[in-house]
Formats: sequence, C-alpha cells, structure tokens
Amino acid sequence: MLYGVECWPTKRRHVQQLSVAEMRMLRWFCGHTRRDRVRNEVIRDRVGVAPIEEKLTQHRLRWFGHVQRRPPETPVRNGVLKRVDNVKRGRGRPKLTWDELVKRDLKDWNISKEIALDRSAWRLAINVPES
Repeated sequence: MLYGVECWPTKRRHVQQLSVAEMRMLRWFCGHTRRDRVRNEVIRDRVGVAPIEEKLTQHRLRWFGHVQRRPPETPVRNGVLKRVDNVKRGRGRPKLTWDELVKRDLKDWNISKEIALDRSAWRLAINVPES
C-alpha cells in the first residue's frame, strides 16, 4: 500500500500549478501584489523559502530512501519498485511512473542509489536548504 503524495508521479503541469499557488501565498504574506513588480527571487529571499519544486523532489527522494532501506519482501517495496510487464499498454507515449521520476531526480541531483542505505548520508545528500 502506498502512503503519501511522495508516490505520485508529478508532472510539469502539477509543479507549475503548485509554484503559482505558492508564489501567490508568498506575495500575499509579504503584502505585495503582481502590480508591484517585485521579482519572485526577491520575495523568496525575503521570506526565506526554498522553491517548491526542489522541496517536492526532496520529499520524493526521502520516501525513496525509506523504501530502499526496507527488506525486499515488504509489500511497499514490491508495490513501488516492481512493474508488471505482461499488461497490454495503450497507444502513445508511456505514462510517467514514480520510479522513472525518481531515476530522473537521482540523475539530475547526481546521487547514486546506493547512498540510500546509509540514512544519515542520504539525508545530507537530499537536503534542500531554506534560502
């Protein structure tokens, strides 16, 4: 059984919608409107918040590390990391899966999968500092 949002394969559209909503709240929090023409980076520095895209990736990789440290026979590891190959797929581009998204995150952040077995090193590797 999958437990949280960390298991959803978030698409670029989802990340963009979350970023827009986050910046709206941060502008409201600072007392600025879009008419004030204050850049997003200035508002982020003033509030001290990391971008939501990086935080999503951090949480996804944190969940991946948790799953990797579990024994191989646990249901969560079987459900997340195993793919059924005998299912007939529809036409078009294959759907984005959670494991493909994690592989892309690991490649983008230049982290190897084996670090996940050491919890403290993994936490340091995936940490996103607040601005």
